[in-house]
Amino acid sequence: MNVPEYYAYLAASRAQLWDFLRALPPEDLDRDVIGPGDRFHSVKDLLLHVSDVEDHWIHAVARGDGVGVAQRYPHDWVRPQAGQYSLAWIIDYGREIGEMTQRYLGTAPDLSRRVKLVHDDPESDTVTLEQLFWHVMTHEVRHVAQITLLVRQQGHTPPWLDYLRFARPQVTPSAAGTDFADSLDPEDFTAPE
Repeated sequence: MNVPEYYAYLAASRAQLWDFLRALPPEDLDRDVIGPGDRFHSVKDLLLHVSDVEDHWIHAVARGDGVGVAQRYPHDWVRPQAGQYSLAWIIDYGREIGEMTQRYLGTAPDLSRRVKLVHDDPESDTVTLEQLFWHVMTHEVRHVAQITLLVRQQGHTPPWLDYLRFARPQVTPSAAGTDFADSLDPEDFTAPE
């Protein structure tokens, strides 16, 4: 599996999640369901956080785009308190980031390029761009799992977002052109005498 392929899956599953969340009562998305002390208390807090992380690492750090998309969507990324923003605002922010990321991946960037984690620190650690992408993508998967759990705990059934729902299965050569029913032997289904 490669970064562009997996990111395409995430973008598709993200769109499905957003569509599902649009249909939920707004109060369920704002409900403080995660205990005190955590920075993220609601579904919308987690959604906003996922977008912030991708914007920061891919656009601000790896691409060197200053503060990334966040400058057009001012908010406190440390403690988002996302209840003050509409779901549409959060989705627009996430969509803009996702589109920028897909355009960037479309340029076939050198995924082996070393990226400094802190630009203005000469001693900063580095990772490859590929490692940074995998960090961002696994981060999203973990938080989407939390989001789906939170919605489930509130009595809703979230959509199936697993990879195989979005992957396109390949037909094996031996099965190509063979109808499943044609491969059955009627003798296998006869009643014993």
